[in-house]
Amino acid sequence: MKMNKWIIYLVIIILFGCMNQSKHHIDNHAKKDNSQKEKSPSLLSEENILIIAHRGASGYAPEHTIYSYAEGEKMHSDYIEIDLQMTKDGKLIALHDSDVSRTTNSEGEVKDLLYEEIRILDAGSWFNEENPDLAQSVFKNATIPTLEEIFEHFGTNSNYYIETKRPEEYPEMVNQLVETLNKYDLLGEDVPRGKVIIQSFSEDSLRELHELDPSIPLIQLISFNHHARLSQKQIDKIRSYAVGIGPNYQSLSEPFVHNIRDAGLLLHPYTVNKKEDMERLINWGVTGMFTNYPDRLKEVIEETTYLKKEE
Repeated sequence: MKMNKWIIYLVIIILFGCMNQSKHHIDNHAKKDNSQKEKSPSLLSEENILIIAHRGASGYAPEHTIYSYAEGEKMHSDYIEIDLQMTKDGKLIALHDSDVSRTTNSEGEVKDLLYEEIRILDAGSWFNEENPDLAQSVFKNATIPTLEEIFEHFGTNSNYYIETKRPEEYPEMVNQLVETLNKYDLLGEDVPRGKVIIQSFSEDSLRELHELDPSIPLIQLISFNHHARLSQKQIDKIRSYAVGIGPNYQSLSEPFVHNIRDAGLLLHPYTVNKKEDMERLINWGVTGMFTNYPDRLKEVIEETTYLKKEE
């Protein structure tokens, strides 16, 4: 009889131990899942503050060159920003201005130049001359890259924030852009949403993109002359094709930021280079910003997050 009691006690102890082990495994699994969610939230989450390297880390290297993009990646930017122009022979290239004179050793409108004429231009010496303290000899070798060269260099591990510049002058730009994105596996069901964001001042261009591929997140760029204002009708119109707006940061006010966020739109102002402006905009509630100095913005985000945790 005593032996039977000991057997019963032993069975109870074993069962209790198994239950605890199972619970421990479930708890650990849940913790792992939560940790995974914290490390890889959606890029388009309203909780994120995106660091968008404006023309690359253009405060440290010549804008829209592989050097500035690489510097932005080193500084842990969330996005490489690319301004698109199209050459006379239909090549998509990264350049902000419609004329090559400001950032190269030549002159002429991009639309009037062949790619073979553009690819040999010096796109870095101007930076060394204007920024002697940041000058590097390698910058003399900088060239204007094509969109394909950028994708080949940085691949699918990077995220791209692309602006269609003057698309009304380049009727094939939008179609060619989408084709190129597909070619380099940057669009599709298996690609995380937000891997590519496309922005433009042209509503027509964005609507054309939305019709071609509704899955692409679009941002309506806006340049306000004075204080930023949008009626509810204008906000609803933007929401019909875009996920957010990109205004000039000087025009913003805290009530406007709250209004846009309450409407469910993302807000990515440009171009914010001073820490005090970055901090103010973060406290107001923007969801990202363009900057020539991604390292500064990263520092401000970390400082702001730490202070909020302390509160």
